[in-house]
Amino acid sequence: MADFSGKRILLVEDDILLSKLMSKKLIENKADVTLAIDGQEAVDKIKENPKFDLVLLDIMLPKMDGFQVLENIRADKDKKDTAVVILSNLGQKNDVEKGVSLGAKKFLVKAILSPDEIIEEVDAIIKK
Repeated sequence: MADFSGKRILLVEDDILLSKLMSKKLIENKADVTLAIDGQEAVDKIKENPKFDLVLLDIMLPKMDGFQVLENIRADKDKKDTAVVILSNLGQKNDVEKGVSLGAKKFLVKAILSPDEIIEEVDAIIKK
């Protein structure tokens, strides 16, 4: 079991069922979780909050896609070093390359990973 005590994670996911499942898993591992259901809400929450340790970011989102959210984070001098992990069902090579080129620490395809495997990946990134 991972220990995210004291870690602030923003989960950006428009699928309510998956959002509930992932937030439950993160909370079970003692993370302080904030949720956003669209890209604009994610940008607003990032601006409002002092510092997230990690942003788990879907790509296909209402209002603003995940790539735009990531560009927005990287453009903000105070937030540009925030760790971002893309968690998406898009897994084509060009999507992965775009996410990494925009500064994502990792690109995870949610269709091929269990929630526990996602937690393991997040744990490895937070410990770096």
